[in-house]
Amino acid sequence: MPSSPLNPSALAAAPTGTGDPALHLRADGISFSFPDRRVLTDVSLVVPAGRPTGLLGENGSGKSTLLRVLSGDLAPDGGAVSAPGPLGVLHQELPFGSEATLAAVVADALDRSRRLERELAEAGEALGAGGGDPTPEASRRFDELLAEATLADVWNADQRAETVLAGLGLAGIDPLTALGSISGGQRERLALAHLLISRPTTWLLDEPTNHLDDDGAAFLTAAIAAHPGPVLIASHDRAFLDDATTAQLDMDPAESPLRTEIGGLSVYTGGFSDYLLARFEARDRWEHRFRTEQEELTVLRRAVKDSETVGHAGAAPRTEARASKKFYADRNAAVVSRRLRESRARLAQLEEEQVRKPPAELHLTHLPDAPGRGRGGGAGTGSVMLTASRVAVEGRLAPTSFSLSTGDRLLVTGANGSGKSTLLDTVTGLLDPTSGSVDRPRSLRIGHLGQDDEAVPGRTVGAHLRAAAAGTEEPPPEDGAVPELFGLVHPRDLTRPLDLLSRGQLRRVMLAALLLDPPELLVLDEPTNHLALVTATRFEKALEDWGGTVLIASHDRWLRSRWQGEVLALGT
Repeated sequence: MPSSPLNPSALAAAPTGTGDPALHLRADGISFSFPDRRVLTDVSLVVPAGRPTGLLGENGSGKSTLLRVLSGDLAPDGGAVSAPGPLGVLHQELPFGSEATLAAVVADALDRSRRLERELAEAGEALGAGGGDPTPEASRRFDELLAEATLADVWNADQRAETVLAGLGLAGIDPLTALGSISGGQRERLALAHLLISRPTTWLLDEPTNHLDDDGAAFLTAAIAAHPGPVLIASHDRAFLDDATTAQLDMDPAESPLRTEIGGLSVYTGGFSDYLLARFEARDRWEHRFRTEQEELTVLRRAVKDSETVGHAGAAPRTEARASKKFYADRNAAVVSRRLRESRARLAQLEEEQVRKPPAELHLTHLPDAPGRGRGGGAGTGSVMLTASRVAVEGRLAPTSFSLSTGDRLLVTGANGSGKSTLLDTVTGLLDPTSGSVDRPRSLRIGHLGQDDEAVPGRTVGAHLRAAAAGTEEPPPEDGAVPELFGLVHPRDLTRPLDLLSRGQLRRVMLAALLLDPPELLVLDEPTNHLALVTATRFEKALEDWGGTVLIASHDRWLRSRWQGEVLALGT
């Protein structure tokens, strides 16, 4: 069962896994600011040894900054970090030159195990030196090295290197191959292999499943489960988080008193599915409590204000009839006075303890009506909209055929390099096929979200959305009207330049722009890339309810496992 989120102050009482408490990763009161903004405020956390933990939050919530603080790359403005070393950080780029070989990278990863073996052997010899009882110092040194070597599993280092390379799909590369001659995806997998082979005590993993296929992700999940130290993972891979983690740290705003500073994080137990359900329930409770408190505050403030006018100017003069009722009036006055005192006390308490207003969550509110169909019309069939006949691009896409009719939903899957993006580019007309053909009406309105849509230099978010709504290359003059944002773009970001947005923020802007001119065919290339996990989940739900025609290419296991339409698997 999913748990409710825990307040950061309750972290010490949270379950701490089965590992050694001395090996837990801890942060206490971490705050950090860049020159133009504050990113972290009073963040406290515990990542127990033996309990792999996910790090979640909306784009811009500070996940990357927190990882850099925990790794020691950034010094916090306040607070302290305790990380059992050595600490391993998954770098997106290996710290080796392009001329370095795969064998050199593996040798570097094995260096610590080799050193520990030598030092342990030397410490063992020191125990028996002199023929007498070992000194306390020699015994302590041997015990420390033995514990470190056991944690690092130095005796299985060579076997581990072979297993890791095979598990991450790198075993087929010649060990003498230079890094400059392998693909970017292979280099990223090699960076992960370096960490797993070297086996540091603490793992900080940022998007570890990038460029991993299903088998590679399963291998990494098993490696994480077997690791005895703390593991903290920031990832957009929901299926991986569901499989590999047993707790979540959420950096998005949570219910907190109005008079306290916004900050900290929420702790959830369970995998991503558990988190998702518990988070939605927590958000509902927060919104309900805020509404209830505001209604009570309105009533109490009115009651106190009204009570202060009784008996003042405008009151009727005293008469004999009213005087005859004085006995009863005095008795009632005591009751009214007591109730007034209680109302004032409750008002003061509620004003002090009331929760802050839940911020408007950034999530897809709806999709526009599909042209010619109402929203929620379902995925029916109709006239043929597009046909691809043995479409191929030399070296990139094998001959592929399919057709789409109005209301169809097709998911294109396949391993990296199988041609998913190439197929979508040919369908949308961005790329001419080497052979085969694509038959589609000239008038067909296609909305295409590419994997690497670029920001228009110098253009603001608002200008880009106005241009999309008008269907023009250049934005029309600003008239004060705010374009439909679909819950994907913060109104405050309308004046921000596109090229200053994060990849996730830019992705949402591009999606909103695409929806402003409702397409007849929605073509999405890895639509969940760079989207926050909750946003991606809600986007998929909106797609399920849309009545239009959809063509998606994705390697997202979460999306694939829940897909309700047809599937075209490339490379099979």
